[in-house]
Amino acid sequence: MAGYDQPFIVKKIRKSTHAHHGGAWKIAYADFVTAMMAFFLLLWLISMTTPEQKKGIADYFAPPNVSASDSGAGGVFGGTAMDQKEAKLSGSATDAKSMTAPENDHPGPVIAVTSDVAGQQKIGSRAAQDVRITSTADMDFHSAAASIRQAWQADPDVSPVADNLLVQQTADGLDIEIMDQRGRPMFAEGSKYPFEVTRKAIAAIAPILQRLSNPIEISGYTAAGGTYDNPRYGAWELSMDRADTVRQILGEFGLSDDHISSVRGRAATAPMFPNDPYLPGNERVAITVLYTAPPVPPNMAP
Repeated sequence: MAGYDQPFIVKKIRKSTHAHHGGAWKIAYADFVTAMMAFFLLLWLISMTTPEQKKGIADYFAPPNVSASDSGAGGVFGGTAMDQKEAKLSGSATDAKSMTAPENDHPGPVIAVTSDVAGQQKIGSRAAQDVRITSTADMDFHSAAASIRQAWQADPDVSPVADNLLVQQTADGLDIEIMDQRGRPMFAEGSKYPFEVTRKAIAAIAPILQRLSNPIEISGYTAAGGTYDNPRYGAWELSMDRADTVRQILGEFGLSDDHISSVRGRAATAPMFPNDPYLPGNERVAITVLYTAPPVPPNMAP
């Protein structure tokens, strides 16, 4: 029959698969999640730090002060002198000359004006010496501050009270603050005697300060609003006694008396936080290593 000659048609359906996309998106997503976690961790750390900690961190990373002048003289006019017409010259000093003011039409004395170029040279030389010594002190203070922080961190007993200890360079010199924190004082209440951890923190810095030749001031401060049982013993006496106790501990662990220029108590007259003089952080003892002016030779005396 004709029907048996009809061919059979077989259809084969091939299912196509999508191309493999890889896992690069997973790496990008993991990086994004890690970055977000680090960002929120940074926000949490910033919100948990106190103003004293933030100030200490900023001072730790601040570069030391250097002279902004590129002149060798370092004087007021940057190495130049003034001529008779008050115009800047390029450096060489002129001979000292005297100028007399024109006659005065009105009654009165005639004023003589003397141009002392040699005196200007003395002042410029002295200013240059000040700049050099200040720069050297900046480097010494920066090194001393790093050594003090390292000494505190190396002591396991002192490191838990790191928030109570502050080292910073100021316009006066190197300032070391031993301050109270809320719930964590460094001295017994109303007493001049420090806790043992405070004593260790003070003892750790004595050998470092001994290596510096600059004079040292020790000042005691109290927070406002303190009450005292003895009417003859108040904030002034307490701040003075605490400063002197710090001096004694420094001397006991290696700081000679010739480094100390003054020990004083200032009560609540200079709070560290003027906006809130009642904060515990105002209760402190400050050890300040001062900048010193160079000795003036007899032939350059003013």
